[in-house]
Amino acid sequence: MATTTSPPDTPKPPLPKASRWRVLKAGVSTVARLLLSKLGQDGPHWLIAFLALATGVVQISPQFVQMRQAVLDILAQGAEGISGLADLAAFPHVIIGIGLILMVPGLLLRARVAWVLGVLLSALSAGLALWPTHGFNATVALSGLLLLALLLYTSRFARSSLAASSLFALLGVGSLLIYGTLGSLWFGAGYTPPIHSLPTAFYYTIETMSTVGYGDIVPHSLQARMFTVSMIVLGISVFATTLSVVIGPLIGGSLKRTLEGKMQREQRKNHYVIIGASSLAYAMWKELSSRGVPVTIIAPSGHPSPFPETADVITADATRSETLELAGVPKAKAVLTLRDDDAENAFAVLAVKELAPGVKTIAGVNDVRHVNKIRRVQPDVLFAPQLLGSQLLARDLFDEPIDNNTVHKLLFPET
Repeated sequence: MATTTSPPDTPKPPLPKASRWRVLKAGVSTVARLLLSKLGQDGPHWLIAFLALATGVVQISPQFVQMRQAVLDILAQGAEGISGLADLAAFPHVIIGIGLILMVPGLLLRARVAWVLGVLLSALSAGLALWPTHGFNATVALSGLLLLALLLYTSRFARSSLAASSLFALLGVGSLLIYGTLGSLWFGAGYTPPIHSLPTAFYYTIETMSTVGYGDIVPHSLQARMFTVSMIVLGISVFATTLSVVIGPLIGGSLKRTLEGKMQREQRKNHYVIIGASSLAYAMWKELSSRGVPVTIIAPSGHPSPFPETADVITADATRSETLELAGVPKAKAVLTLRDDDAENAFAVLAVKELAPGVKTIAGVNDVRHVNKIRRVQPDVLFAPQLLGSQLLARDLFDEPIDNNTVHKLLFPET
């Protein structure tokens, strides 16, 4: 009986590099998404912060002893201390590692500036680990994972704080200054004239980072030129980030407040003005707002405001003509003085009548004993909630009729 032998399996051709990279990227992305979904809402920030910390430690640890001795030698001997350093090419790894570690708190706080610097540092970390022939290693893997996670969850890092942005921007500028100064000393022989002192290196760093380029110090060796290019690129990136996250919000916020204030002043007409932040003022604002009526509130300073952020609130002294002008009192339909202090209500009525005699004034009375006193300032309408409540209760007890005329007389006693 003849036996048949199956032909040996032909080996599959290896995937091209581009396909392998796509498969690797898809696999890493899938694993990251599954892991982050298990960690919950705050998982991405903790995982990204952990990757930044791990990448920073991996960058620093191999060069720690060498760089520590180099810094001590430079501090003790100046430029001559660099001669004892075997390879200052390790210095960029240390700067990037320190920068990634410093970004960890900002990443946990979801700061936008920490995200920007994290993307830049992770890209540089991967580039340095691959250049020139280091190949794939742990630093490349961690840097790639960190960069991928940052790009996948860009929208989660939207928190902007001027204090945090300023801190991280200063850290970035400081790290770049150290990088440029020590690097200029190391490649000092490749410049014309040579750089052999810390002050000269610092001067050249500032000159290059700011892209001024006076031309008094010129790189002529390939290493010095490449180092100068790195300082220019990093300098532009750091300064652009600093301007966008620190100076931009200051200018933009001031301009926005100015434009909004001007637009609000132009729009404040045929509206109602409520003076005060009492419970009655809040209830009146809520009732008018529910009817679609434009309302401007003048709230006293130093007191908590019950009004939401969407309300048109001016926090200032309601007896000053500048405040009343800002609130658009001359163009208002009516002004309601509803503060907790009856004397302040009376002063507010007088200030409104002096500025805009034709505008209707409604004075609230908190204590019925002050009704006759507030009548002397001659508001157009006097509103006494306690007097109204007591008289309505008495009429109900004695079964007296209550019609619209009766309610109007009780609600607005003759002034």
